Amino acid sequence: MSAYIIARITVTNPQDYQSYASQTVATAEKFGGRFLVKGGAQEVLEGNCPDRHVIIEFPDRATALAWYGSDAYRRILPLALNSSERDIVLVDGI
Repeated sequence: MSAYIIARITVTNPQDYQSYASQTVATAEKFGGRFLVKGGAQEVLEGNCPDRHVIIEFPDRATALAWYGSDAYRRILPLALNSSERDIVLVDGI
């Protein structure tokens, strides 16, 4: 069953965040990850929303967790943590 990493992000340092974001696709692809949403224009229909959303589809939960814990992703993660505020969840598909 597919699993999805969903991120709600407020970017606090655009230059450093771009350095992180430019590397995420390559790391996820090695684990079968596919970006369904990566920033893009948004229209708030209800509530308060951060300025950026990301959704990555993985073949399954174990593979998503393997990507998140991988050396390649862990190397770039500090860039994200230092340049954004984030809520990230892993959700099983249906």
